[in-house]
Parts: sequence; C-alpha cells; structure tokens
Amino acid sequence: MSSHLSTAAGEKPPDLRRPQRRAATAERLAVAAVEELRAEGYEGLTVRNVARRAQVAPATAYTYFASKDHLVAEAFGRALDALGPVDVDQSETVPQRVAAAIADVTRLVTDEPALAAAATTALLADEPDVARLRRRVGAAFHERFVAALGDDADDAVLDTLDLAFTGALLRAGVGALHYADLGDLMASVAQALTRGRG
Repeated sequence: MSSHLSTAAGEKPPDLRRPQRRAATAERLAVAAVEELRAEGYEGLTVRNVARRAQVAPATAYTYFASKDHLVAEAFGRALDALGPVDVDQSETVPQRVAAAIADVTRLVTDEPALAAAATTALLADEPDVARLRRRVGAAFHERFVAALGDDADDAVLDTLDLAFTGALLRAGVGALHYADLGDLMASVAQALTRGRG
C-alpha cells in the first residue's frame, strides 16, 4: 500500500501549503495597509490601493477584508499582537505598573500615528468582522491592566482603566491629546483610583 494520501481518480491532492499562503497574503495586506496609511491617511486609503501596494489582486484582497475599516482594524490588531505579553514589576507602585503595562502600546501609537488615528475610526464601524476585532483589541488592553494590578485587581478599577484608556485613545485619535502623553495620563488615573488603598 502506498504511503501517499489516496485521492479519487482525476482529483488533485489537497494543497497543504494553502493555509500558509493565505496567512502570508493577509500579512502582506496588513503591512501594505500601514504603509498606505503613512502615505495617504485614512481618507485616502482604499482596499484596491492596498492590494496594489501588496501586489495582490483587488478581488483577492476583498476575500480577506470586506472593507477598509476591516483591513485597518486587522492591521491595528496585528500590531498589538506583535507587542507580545506584558511584563510588569510588581514591586513598583500601581501607577508605575499601569504606565509600564501600556508603555509598548504608547510607543506603537506614537510611532505609527496614522495607523492609530485610522484605527480610532475603523474600530467604530458597524460590521461583524470589525466588532470581532474591537473585542480582541479591548481584551488586549484589559489583559495589560490585569497584569499591572496583579493581586490588587478590582473589577471596578479594571473597568475604569479600560474606559479611561479607550477614551484617551479616542481623544488622541481626533487630535485632542498627544499619544506620547498616554502613559502619564493613565498613571494619574490609576493614582486617583487607588488612592488610599496602600
């Protein structure tokens, strides 16, 4: 008996490289989206232009991303994922730990303001794919605050930090706050929330 996978007469064997190709294409599109945002901003970005930059057929790009908001939200989610897990020194004060927990997010949005500002708009889109990514981004922020608070975690404080950070990102996204100030702002919020808790 042959060790090869058997297929019916005339059928092609399954292409085991397809998932890797799909992942590579999605990554190319996400990278191209960030490049297009740097060059054209959110208003000038189209899925078609991103596809051209990524050297992908527009029809193919639309099989991955239903809209430019979906594409921008995915690019932002991937950028957050690339930051990896947060490492917080639990011997520091709560405000210091909160600032440390979002330090790499602050660097990301400061280094890529066009992506951050576009994500501000894109993540508000009323689309199922964007809603899924909005939850993923929110969970990534929440996990950082959980890591910061450690044994001091309190649901009300966590919820307030989540709301304060998303509100601060929204303000920065519309130009009412500098991305570089996020760490100091969130340290102040944490200080106010945990005052008198030791």
